[in-house]
Amino acid sequence: MLLVGTGICLGAGPSVRRVLAAPAGQDQAPTRREFTVTARDYSFSPNRVEATQDDLIKLTVQSADNAYGFTIDEYRVSKRVPAGGATTIEFRADRAGTFAFYSGLKSDSRHEQMRGQLVVRPR
Repeated sequence: MLLVGTGICLGAGPSVRRVLAAPAGQDQAPTRREFTVTARDYSFSPNRVEATQDDLIKLTVQSADNAYGFTIDEYRVSKRVPAGGATTIEFRADRAGTFAFYSGLKSDSRHEQMRGQLVVRPR
């Protein structure tokens, strides 16, 4: 059946349902994942965060002592975490792989030792 009116075209029937159906494996809504990483004594804990491709990530980075940076180059994330405070970062993990995160601050050479990994598994 086809209805045509004032700029509206409606179709019905089994062929329309097949055309509008989502491709196999893509009909799931993205999963929301929340993580907290604590920066203390110039290290991240945990220093490894795991997610699945297309997850919506909410990552809270807390400082237990000093000001720190938190950077993931591949996701264009770069935030400053205030001393004793927290910063929240949200993004979609749209690429599979292992991505380094680190403190990009230069105020103390110990920031250079702050390393971790975001591991995004393929869907």
